[in-house]
Amino acid sequence: MPEYLISVWHSPGVQHRETGPYASEEQMQAAFQAVGEFNEALRAKGAWVYAGGLVAPEESVVVDGTRGAEPVITDGPFTQAQQHMGGFWVVDAAGPEQAEDLAARASKACGNKVELRPFQT
Repeated sequence: MPEYLISVWHSPGVQHRETGPYASEEQMQAAFQAVGEFNEALRAKGAWVYAGGLVAPEESVVVDGTRGAEPVITDGPFTQAQQHMGGFWVVDAAGPEQAEDLAARASKACGNKVELRPFQT
């Protein structure tokens, strides 16, 4: 079955210190519960491959191994962007329609926009 990446996108202007992209602790906990239920549904359907949440871009490092013998490592983020990836799922889907349905359910569960991209074959 083809694999797809469903990536969750956050906007920096909407970040809250304690709750990230969620306006309140209650909203964050509701999203966590909905995502957990979505993850279980993926597993039950056999569509689950892998998923994970990411720390804020400010906690990243950029590694450039293209400039000589030793890599250059600097504090991130890689780019200054209006949005950043906050997490992702890798799913198995029979085709684009099923993948789009899973992406719509993922977006609803996490309360954020998602991007759906197939892996190269």
